[in-house]
Amino acid sequence: CVTSDVQAACQDTTVTQELLKEGFHRDLLVKVELGEDAGGCAVAAQMHLPPGIYVDPYELATLQQHNLTKAVLFPDVIDVEAPEYLAKALVLLLFLEPDARCSRCFRAAVPVHARYHRPARGTHEALVALESPEVLLCCCHSHLSAECWEPAEVDTPCSSDTSSPCQWHTTKHRPVHEESMLRVPVGLREHSSLVCALTLLTTGLCSGLILAAACKYGHF
Repeated sequence: CVTSDVQAACQDTTVTQELLKEGFHRDLLVKVELGEDAGGCAVAAQMHLPPGIYVDPYELATLQQHNLTKAVLFPDVIDVEAPEYLAKALVLLLFLEPDARCSRCFRAAVPVHARYHRPARGTHEALVALESPEVLLCCCHSHLSAECWEPAEVDTPCSSDTSSPCQWHTTKHRPVHEESMLRVPVGLREHSSLVCALTLLTTGLCSGLILAAACKYGHF
C-alpha cells in the first residue's frame, strides 16, 4: 500500500512535446510540469533524436551566444548534409526555463531539421518517431525525494555556462507518453528511372549549350 501511494505521488510530472512550423525545418517545443516544487534546481529534458532528424550545432551555438536557448548536443560534431540512412542518432540535453504562468512549469524550444530520406514505394512521406523526453533535475543545494527520484548517468554541468558537474536525477516512475511523429516528404521509387533520364538529358543539354557558347565567344 505504501508503494502504491508513493508511486501515485511520483507520477504527477507531465511532459509534452510539439513540432511547430511545417516542412523540413521545424521548432521542437518541450513543456514540463513537475509534481513538486523544483526549489531552485536546474530542469532539463534529455531527448534521443533518431537519424532522421538533427540539431544544427552551428545554429545551436549562435542561439546560445544570444541567450535564446541552452542545450548540450552529443556528439557535438555532426554531418548536417548526411542523408537519413548515413546519419547517426543524437542525444540533446535541453535546459528548460521557468514558465511565468505556472510555478511548477518549465519550457524551451530548439530548432530541428529533417534529413533527406531514400525514395519510398507507394507513399510520398516517411515517418520519423520522436520519443518522449526524459525529465532531469539537477540540485546542487537541495535534496530530492528518494522515493521519486534516482541518480541519472548524465555527465553534464547543471548549467550550460558552468563547468562543475552536479548530480542529475531522473524520476523513478515514468508515465507512458505517446511518440510524436514527424512526416518527411520523400520521392517515389517508381519514378527513379524517369528522374534519372530527365537528369541526364538536362545535364547533357546544359553542357552542350555551355560548350557551344565557349566555342563561339571564347578565346583559345
